[in-house]
Amino acid sequence: MSRKKVAAIIPAAGQGVRMGLHKKQLLRLDGIPIFIHTLRKFAACPEITDILIAAPREDVAEIEKIASKENLGKNLQVVVGGARRQDSVENCLRLVSPDTDLVAVHDAVRPFVSPAMIAAVIEEASKTGAAILGILSVDTVKQVERTRIVGTIPRERIVLAQTPQVFRYEILKQAFDKAREEGFQATDESSLVEHLGLEVTVVPGSDRNIKITTPSDLELARFYLEQERGNSVEATCPPDMPTVQGKPRSSTGR
Repeated sequence: MSRKKVAAIIPAAGQGVRMGLHKKQLLRLDGIPIFIHTLRKFAACPEITDILIAAPREDVAEIEKIASKENLGKNLQVVVGGARRQDSVENCLRLVSPDTDLVAVHDAVRPFVSPAMIAAVIEEASKTGAAILGILSVDTVKQVERTRIVGTIPRERIVLAQTPQVFRYEILKQAFDKAREEGFQATDESSLVEHLGLEVTVVPGSDRNIKITTPSDLELARFYLEQERGNSVEATCPPDMPTVQGKPRSSTGR
């Protein structure tokens, strides 16, 4: 059986208004641009064959230079993004080979998605045609008009959408074509596919799969990064080498 072609589209053309006009994808997390942390997760997922990054026109050369230093082992292309996320993803989609089986769209500033989660949502989309990561709401959700509450939505009917969102190539292309023809705008790709009248399934995500959009998110991101590194150190420690707070120590405790 031939290997499926799975293209990952990473929109990274936002202006970072909520981050204080700093382009959040170029902000550094432990000295490394956030989008590089994200790219590494997709590079570590065997199912991914191609990666396309949407970037502001003025940043294309810089992002190409930064990404070229990574040994990703995937076909990588940096594409000029658009004014909206929807435009950026569509610009990338136009360059995806028509013989691609599945397309995964993921926020450049969600660097804590795991390769296992990426693989899980790809597997589900290969069966159903459309799947996303999502988590249950732990908060009570109110429906409002301006500042007035008009109803309470049962939490069991609420899922907080995450990325990646994965679709069969033909489905996603049809969704973007219809949206363009009708002037329909959405904040994620699942909404475009829903607009086609198709069902989208949900794969359990993680509350660690945060989207870094505000300065406070950066603080949480630094904490998660330290945890990731601690887990990595523990995984590589010999069985006779205990760990303390994620760092190896000798059996003498010094």
